[in-house]
Amino acid sequence: MRDRHPVLVTERVRVRQIDEDEGRRLLRIIRRGTGSVVTWRRAQVVLLSAQGMPVAKIAEVSFTSVDRVRDVIHNFNTDGFDSLYPKYKGGRPKTFTLPERRESRRSPSPSRPSTTCRFPPGA
Repeated sequence: MRDRHPVLVTERVRVRQIDEDEGRRLLRIIRRGTGSVVTWRRAQVVLLSAQGMPVAKIAEVSFTSVDRVRDVIHNFNTDGFDSLYPKYKGGRPKTFTLPERRESRRSPSPSRPSTTCRFPPGA
């Protein structure tokens, strides 16, 4: 007789229960032609999951991976609609205001070495 190992089956990933207002909001995001494509695609994934479509079928319909669909659903379950909107990072560094620049000049930086010379030239 063969030794069988127990198979761990994960629970089927589904989006949390969505009320009518949230459903209308998702539909509005999907039907609106403007806005981010990322937001549109994430809203589509959430809505399809709310309608009972399995993760593999959602991935096939939305042309993305099964793992990505699971991530979108998990993020929506924890963060709600905030998870639908992309959080871009990077770009131009922060510009300092004039008072901030004056303040940074007054306080010496601990990482910057002292400008005084321990051994003066010609000594």
